[in-house]
Amino acid sequence: MTTEPTGPAGSEGSTREPAPKSDTPRSWLRDHSELGVCVLLLAIGALVLTDALTMNVDIAQRGPIGPRTVPLVVGSALLLVAVLLAVDVLRGGRGEAEGGEDVDLDEPADWRTVLLLSGVFLAAAVLIGPLGFPIAGALLFWGSAYALGSRHHDRDPLIAAVLSLATYFLFDNLLGVPLPGGPLMGVI
Repeated sequence: MTTEPTGPAGSEGSTREPAPKSDTPRSWLRDHSELGVCVLLLAIGALVLTDALTMNVDIAQRGPIGPRTVPLVVGSALLLVAVLLAVDVLRGGRGEAEGGEDVDLDEPADWRTVLLLSGVFLAAAVLIGPLGFPIAGALLFWGSAYALGSRHHDRDPLIAAVLSLATYFLFDNLLGVPLPGGPLMGVI
């Protein structure tokens, strides 16, 4: 008499056969695709460190912490994370698939939203010079809200204008980062 494993329908008990491994280089790269992120982090870290080390700081250096400090820390951290991630991936670590509560991973990408957002960002980048930050920023905030699905045509432009002006005053007056005011420069 033989005994059948008792498990949920379609399962073969608690033993599970490992997936067959293919020895082709393409399948190895597919199984270790996270190494691409490691290469990207390594390249960005090297670029940040190179830029920090070649920075001319003779005039700006005052005290023990100068303008090189933060880029050196960030670049070193990027290199460290790249190496640690590569070691984890090569030891068999895998990233978990996205499991968002309201994200259906089987649905295709919403290219309309992506293209609308890209157009809004590009338009804001082009218009910030001639129109100034307050107007270009308001268009950016309103266009982003529209692209992401908000259809409150009476409320959204007002909120966008308030956000843009608040951002302009925060950066220009409080933080001392000059932003182009455009035609509104004499008014605000």
